[in-house]
Amino acid sequence: MALAVVEELHFTRAAERLHIEQSPLSCAIRELEEDLGVRLFVRTTRSTRLTRAGQLFLKHVRRVFAAVEQARDSVQAVANGFADQLRIVLSDCSAQSRLPALLARWRQEEPEVEVRLYEAPLSQQIRGLHDGLYDVGFSLTNEVGRARSGSHSRTRL
Repeated sequence: MALAVVEELHFTRAAERLHIEQSPLSCAIRELEEDLGVRLFVRTTRSTRLTRAGQLFLKHVRRVFAAVEQARDSVQAVANGFADQLRIVLSDCSAQSRLPALLARWRQEEPEVEVRLYEAPLSQQIRGLHDGLYDVGFSLTNEVGRARSGSHSRTRL
């Protein structure tokens, strides 16, 4: 529910999107804020915006949802006969010309591994790799070293 309010930044639109009345949504958000001991939103008669605590909470909520989606995908992969998953994220239309050949070779050598492709901007790709949402990332930019400090490997395909 909180995510809908964050995305809409409007309680009425968020309630409509969730197919509930505004009053129960407001109560749920108020209860969440009381439980956390902080205000997540600054509400006025004209607008709704996130507090700093709300911004931090949103960051964690999105990671939780991504982890739940990853768990669901992994369980479905196993149910469909795959032993594991390789999650590849692409930025800047990277590796487009060579990717089909690489994937075909991978399928021959590792047929029990499901390959899932994702597209994301470079900054999101690096965060996702760091957070374990993706296993491998490809990009055509030279900005990787400046995008985020840490350990990066660059391999030419």
